[in-house]
Amino acid sequence: MSHFSRIRTQMVEKEYLKRALEDLGYTVEEGAVAARGYGGRRAQVEMRISPRRGYDIGFRRSGGAYEIVADWWGVRGVNRKKLLQQLTQRYAYHAARAKLEEQGFALVSEEVEQGDRIHLVLRRMA
Repeated sequence: MSHFSRIRTQMVEKEYLKRALEDLGYTVEEGAVAARGYGGRRAQVEMRISPRRGYDIGFRRSGGAYEIVADWWGVRGVNRKKLLQQLTQRYAYHAARAKLEEQGFALVSEEVEQGDRIHLVLRRMA
């Protein structure tokens, strides 16, 4: 029996999602790919990462945002909650930098503070 489940996210930009996954050390496969689950079952996704052990984790657009699709019973070495937190943070990082750079801001410095908070210092060049 397949146990594929979906986690809805607020992530809408594929580019930032892909960068966030790469920041976390994953190789992203794109295109007409499928996430593997129990018994050889597959779920069609737009992007897929394959943790070192176990089943795949996929990402597909649903209702304007991306959802995470996986058979979590067989995903090994990845904590679902921790992955979502880290992915959300890295996605927000890339989205914020891109939007600020579009408005003329340049990154001056970046520090990772206690509790994994990211502190960015930006300056607008006139």
